[in-house]
Amino acid sequence: MRILHTMIRVGDLEQSISFYTDVLGMKLLRQKEYPEGEFTLAFLGYGDESENTVIELTYNWGVSQYEIGNAFGHLAIEVDDVYQATDEIRKRGGKIIRDAGPMNAGTTIIAFVEDPDGYQIELIGAK
Repeated sequence: MRILHTMIRVGDLEQSISFYTDVLGMKLLRQKEYPEGEFTLAFLGYGDESENTVIELTYNWGVSQYEIGNAFGHLAIEVDDVYQATDEIRKRGGKIIRDAGPMNAGTTIIAFVEDPDGYQIELIGAK
């Protein structure tokens, strides 16, 4: 068994695809519309789905906003250098909500970014 993907609902599919590809450097792996269900799915990641866990963006036609809720935490992405990654994300127009630095009560270097829908993405330095 393995984890295939994490699904999040988005209010503007093109804006979200742009964020995950242009700002975070992922690739759009596949996208499909489901007219009978009035939704579109887009799968993004850093590598082929056969070997990597990916993100599924779900756009329900006509819904432009969601409440994230207080049970959801964040997505996490490993990066080689958190300081460099936050600089690049900031240059690409990404919203940094916690600058790079040691985690609370630890030494692991982390940062947090927010996507267009308000989902938090933690950047964690490679060990």
